[in-house]
Amino acid sequence: MASSRLLTPRLSTSARLRPVSLARSQARSKATVPFRLPDPRNEPNPLYTRGSPERLKIEEALSKLRAQLPVQSNIYYNGKTQQVSKSWDQPLPAEHATSFTNYPLATKEQISTAIESALAAKKDWENTPFVDRAAIFLKAAELVTGKYRYELIAATMLGQGKNIWQAEIDAAAELADFFRLNCNFAAELYEKQPTRGTDGMWSRLEYRPLEGFVYAVSPFNFTALGGSLLSGPALMGNVVLWKPSPSNIYASDLIYKILLEAGLPPNVVQFVPADAEEITDVALAHRDFAGLNFIGSSDVFRSIYAKIGEGIGKKTYREFPRVVGETSGKNFHLIHNTADIPSAVNHTIRGAFEYQGQKCSATSRAYIPESRAEEFLSLLKAGVKDITIGNPDKDMEAFMGPVIHRRSFDKIKSVIDTSNNDPSLKLLAGGTYDDSVGFYVNPTVYQTDSPDHRLFNEEIFGPVLAVHIYPDAEWSTLLSKVDQAGGGFALTGAVFAQDRKAVREAEDALRYSAGNFYINCKTTAALIGQQSFGGARASGTNDKAGSSDMLRRFTSPRMIKEEFFPLDGFKYPSNH
Repeated sequence: MASSRLLTPRLSTSARLRPVSLARSQARSKATVPFRLPDPRNEPNPLYTRGSPERLKIEEALSKLRAQLPVQSNIYYNGKTQQVSKSWDQPLPAEHATSFTNYPLATKEQISTAIESALAAKKDWENTPFVDRAAIFLKAAELVTGKYRYELIAATMLGQGKNIWQAEIDAAAELADFFRLNCNFAAELYEKQPTRGTDGMWSRLEYRPLEGFVYAVSPFNFTALGGSLLSGPALMGNVVLWKPSPSNIYASDLIYKILLEAGLPPNVVQFVPADAEEITDVALAHRDFAGLNFIGSSDVFRSIYAKIGEGIGKKTYREFPRVVGETSGKNFHLIHNTADIPSAVNHTIRGAFEYQGQKCSATSRAYIPESRAEEFLSLLKAGVKDITIGNPDKDMEAFMGPVIHRRSFDKIKSVIDTSNNDPSLKLLAGGTYDDSVGFYVNPTVYQTDSPDHRLFNEEIFGPVLAVHIYPDAEWSTLLSKVDQAGGGFALTGAVFAQDRKAVREAEDALRYSAGNFYINCKTTAALIGQQSFGGARASGTNDKAGSSDMLRRFTSPRMIKEEFFPLDGFKYPSNH
C-alpha cells in the first residue's frame, strides 16, 4: 500500500469513515458479544520541524541506532530466537561501506520446523475469540505509534534510505493504520450475513480461517507492508509463515517483537528470513500450504504462481490455495490542456521522485499537451533542480536519499547510461549518479517523441521519468496509447484536467489501465480506509489492500442453516 500523506497536520478522519456497528464473534467459548470496536481512524502525522519535540526524539533514536551498528536481526519460531548458521550482510544504502545489519538464512530444517510449529498453534488461535485477536493488534498499533514510534522510524530511515517524512508515514502511521483498520474491516466482514429468510429458519455465515498456513512474502520498500501481509490473515484466525525482505529485515524484526509484546501467541506468526527460493520451495511443497500473501516483483510472483499451479496439478495440497499478490507498476500522469499545470507539475515531482521512485505506484511516464508543454517542462525542470539529495539521518531535510542496494543502483545506472546515448531521447534533468559513498541517483527526466519508446514500458523502480509531448488534437487517440503502454502493468494512473468531459473520456477509456485511478492527484496517494489499493493485469490480483476484500481472501466461509420446526412428511404438496 503506497501511502502519500499531506505535508500538513492531519486530524483523525473517523468522521469520513464508515463506523462499524455491532459485530458478532465466531467464538465458541465465553460470550464476547455484542461489542463495538473503536471508530476507524488514520494516525495523524507530526511535522518534524526543526526543534520540535518529535524532531528531537527521532534525532535521539537515530543517534542511538547508529551507535549500535551493526544491529542484529534474527530468526524466530516457537517464539524464540533461533541459531543462525549463515547470513548475508546488509550495508547502509547511504553508506555502503557501513554494515547496517545481517540477514540470517534459515535452513530447510528450520523452515520446516517453523511451519509445523505454526500448524500446532492453529487450533487454539482460530478458536480465540475475535475480540481477543483484535485487542492484540489494537495494542500493537499503540506500541507502534507510542513506545516504538521513533525506533521504527529510525530503523526505516537507516535501513531503507527513507527521509523522516517517508519513514513517518510508513513505519509509524501506515503500519498502525493497517493494525487498527484491519480490525474494523474484519468486523465489517463478520457482519455480512444473509438478510433474507423464511419463517422458522435461520441462515448464518461462519468465516472460518483457511485450513493450513499462509505464506507471507514482504518487500523492502514499506515497513508497513510486512505488518499488513501478516496481520490480515492472522486477524482472521490463520497462522502465518513470514519471509521478510533482506533489505527490510531489521525493521521487520522490530514489528515481530512488537506483536509478541502486544500479546500475539508466539507460534501464530513464524518470522523466518531465508533464501527466497529455498523457503518458497519448502512452503509450496507442504500439504498444508493454504494461501500466499505476496508483494514484490511481477516476475517473482509469476514464478511462485506457476509453482503453486504445479502443486495443484499434482494434488499436493488439501485445498486450492488462495493466491493474493501485488506486484509492479508503470504508472502514468496524463495531462489535458485544461489542467492546472503548476499543481500537475508538483504532483508529478512528488509522484516520480518521493522515496527515489521506489514505490510500486511511483509515476514513471507522463503525457503532456503541446500547448502547455513549455509551461509544464519549465516548471518541472525548475522543481527537479530544487530537489535536495542526502543521507537520511545526516541531512535530515533532504527530499531524496539513496536507492536500496547495489543491484538496484546498477540496474538504474544501466538504464540511464543507455538512455543518455539514445539519440531518440532528450535529457531534461539529471542523468547522473554517484556510488562513491552511497547508492545515489539524481532525479532524471527524459523526453521522447514516441509514446512507444521502451521507457514507457520498462519498469525501472528508480527516479527516472519519461515524458511525451502530444498534439492537443490527438487527445482522444492518445488514450489507447496510454492504455496499451506500461509494460502490461495496470496499477495506478492519473488524469489532470479541469474539463469534465475530458475527465469522463479518460476515466472511461482507461477503465482497465489502473486499479487505482486518480483525478487531479498523483499516482501515489492511497490512504488506508479511504482508498483501497491494488492493480490488475501484470500488477497483481487486485484484492484491494486496505479493505475487507483482502481479508475475505483468507477465510473459507461456512453457510449454516438451522430449522426450528419438524418436517411433517416428505411428499410435495403437488402429490396430494
